[in-house]
This record gives sequence, C-alpha cells and structure tokens, in this order.
Amino acid sequence: MEATEPSTTTEDRRQRKARQTRNALATAAVDLILERGLAATTVEAIAERADVTRRTFSRLFAGKEDAALDFVRGDGDRINALLRERPAAEPPLLAYRRAVRDWLADRDDPAWHLRPRMRRLLALLDSEPALFAAYERIRVDAQEESIRILADRLGTDDVLDVRPAVVVDAAAGVLTAALRIWARGASGPDSAAEDLAALVERAYDALTHEAASAVSYDTPEK
Repeated sequence: MEATEPSTTTEDRRQRKARQTRNALATAAVDLILERGLAATTVEAIAERADVTRRTFSRLFAGKEDAALDFVRGDGDRINALLRERPAAEPPLLAYRRAVRDWLADRDDPAWHLRPRMRRLLALLDSEPALFAAYERIRVDAQEESIRILADRLGTDDVLDVRPAVVVDAAAGVLTAALRIWARGASGPDSAAEDLAALVERAYDALTHEAASAVSYDTPEK
C-alpha cells in the first residue's frame, strides 16, 4: 500500500495545536513572573501551569525569559512581514514606520502590548537583567531581518551599504524608546493614559523633525 501525504486539515490541526501550546506556555510564563517574580518562577512551574511536560517546554523555548517574551518575538515577525509588503517606491524609513503603524492598528490580531499585564512585564526590563538580555536578543534578531528586507528593497548589500542598518537602527530605536516611555507611564502600569500608537507617531515625528533640523543647520566646520 502506498503511503499517503497527511491531509491539509491534519497539518492545519497540528499547527494550530502547536500554536496553542506555545501560547499557553508563554501566557503561563508571563503570569507566573508577574505573580511570583522572575527568580521564584521555574520552568517546571510554567510547564505545570500550561499543563504540558518539561520536555515540551524545552523543545519550544530556551528558558523562562524566552517564553515570557515570545509575544514580543511574534510581533517582530509581524512587523517584518508588513515591511515586506510595503510599496517598493516608499523610502525605507517611511516603509518601516508604516509597517509599525499597521501592526499597531491591527485589531484582528492585536499587538502584544494590548494583552493583559504586558505593560507591567515590559516595565520589569529595567530591574531584571536576564529578562532584559532576552529582550535584547529578540530585538536584535528582528532588526537583523529588517536590515535584510531593506537591503533587498534597495537592491544593495547589507554589509557594504550602511543605509539599511542605519535606517533600521534609527526606526527600531524610535519604537523601543516609545515602548519604554509607555511602560513607565506615570498613571500606573496597567493604565491606558496614552495610546501607544499615538505615542509612536509622536516619536517618529520627533526623529524626522530632528533630522530635518540637522540638515538645515549646515554650518561648515572651521
């Protein structure tokens, strides 16, 4: 009897189950870290909360910090997917800004910051070096992919041409700065005092204004 390929429905079911397991572990990691603190949260406790084995956790994540920040990683992937879809004629900085805008505006699959208690998790980066290090790895990985995408758009080499890296570091830096300001909101870590999307737009406006000011202030060096 000839072997048959798994049906599309079966593959879809497996992928859906894998996503559900990953999300359950990520949610459990966030909840436990915010309830108990990072040091008191163990991988075993996360696996138990998600009702999966320790082996399943290790197959999906490198550690508890990696699991807690999985939503951040997923949104980095989404920003890059949106960046690939931007019109080819758009300048790179504008393309990145609008990819971020579309990510924040998506209500069908809301950005990670709209999930419960994400603001509190981001605020922990200042006091938890291990969590901050995991966040930085995720951020750098996403930016490296963004650089490759912009290099392809420009038809250039991302090693020899500095433009893709400069644009991504500036544009992603603006987003990171806005997120940190938002996470430190004075009215409380779970409040919605200022919409993040509006704050990000103000941050990008500040960047373009300062860049324009630097160009106009073209004083020759003596």
